[in-house]
Amino acid sequence: MNIHEYQGKELLRKYGVAVPNGKVAYSVDEAVKAAEELGTDISVVKAQIHAGGRGKAGGVKVAKSLDEVRTYADEILGKVLVTHQTGPEGKEVKRLLIEEGCDIQNEYYVGIVVDRATSRITMMASEEGGTEIEEVAAETPEKIFKEIIDPVTGLMPYQARRLAFNINIPKEMLKEAVKFMMGLYKVFEEKDCSIAEINPLVTTGDGSVMALDAKLNFDSNALFRQKDIVEFRDLDEEDPKEIEASKYDLSYISLDGNIGCMVNGAGLAMATMDIIKHYHGDPANFLDVGGGATAEKVTEAFKIILSDQNVKGIYVNIFGGIMKCDIIADGVVAATKEVGLEIPLVVRLEGTNVELGKKILKESGLNITAADSMADGAQKIVSLVKA
Repeated sequence: MNIHEYQGKELLRKYGVAVPNGKVAYSVDEAVKAAEELGTDISVVKAQIHAGGRGKAGGVKVAKSLDEVRTYADEILGKVLVTHQTGPEGKEVKRLLIEEGCDIQNEYYVGIVVDRATSRITMMASEEGGTEIEEVAAETPEKIFKEIIDPVTGLMPYQARRLAFNINIPKEMLKEAVKFMMGLYKVFEEKDCSIAEINPLVTTGDGSVMALDAKLNFDSNALFRQKDIVEFRDLDEEDPKEIEASKYDLSYISLDGNIGCMVNGAGLAMATMDIIKHYHGDPANFLDVGGGATAEKVTEAFKIILSDQNVKGIYVNIFGGIMKCDIIADGVVAATKEVGLEIPLVVRLEGTNVELGKKILKESGLNITAADSMADGAQKIVSLVKA
């Protein structure tokens, strides 16, 4: 789950991580009032969307007067920002962060991720702040320093100090930098983050080390124990189909293709999308109904897939292990009847009670195309959609 920059900074502040003072605004008048209350000579007007690259897209402006705050707020609010992370459709700006300007001396990068290679939380840092970390990794990888964190001890002060030395934090600010990194790690661990990215981390003229920007992403599987984080959820920033899927415990991600996929198991779902691409088709979604799929779940999954106007056919690929194939077949038949399916539907079943499941589909009297294998099903749905 993503949250906005201002929400991330609010959370960081609670953990003693230094951030600039700022206020959220939902209208031009609120933006001007926020700037007045901050009372600084320079204010920064920042679009709040769940995507990076806002500055390059015109979503971050530096205002030197209240009149400029009003002008920039009016310009950005309601604007559709298109960045490298939003896709070509962009995202509409519905809220702003009005923040005090600060005397920036140097910019750095600090981020925390879970490194799958080591199965450990890893803190990364670079003196190339303000630049996308992917660009730094591609062009100057030697400028990225890492500390692998032992889950027993957590981030140790000497590791934070070593990172600060490596990225050339001024000596007089090392203590503040270590405090910053220790606090950031504590947020990551205690709040079940999957990403914590500060870009840029800045040092200022008054000796502060603070987060000028903050991107925090949280593990959705841990939200049941992070009630305060759930309150940060902004449904306006999420795909309505993904929101609906979450109500039924369905894992759904919308894509750009025209073949709807309904599969049980994340690995099989990924393989299904791959094989559709192999046969020159385009999957419209990732949808994992899970191991305990019910007729209700299958029906809702069909409804969510069909709510995408680009979908021209559906491929159901189910391995009946915990869930029996006959139960899945009953769900598919019931869902097909309820939604009044008019587009091609290919179903591949394998596993427990597979013959009974196939018999149910065959005797349903519905226009359902059976597949003998995953590859056979992919070929059939691609052919039917193209026809």
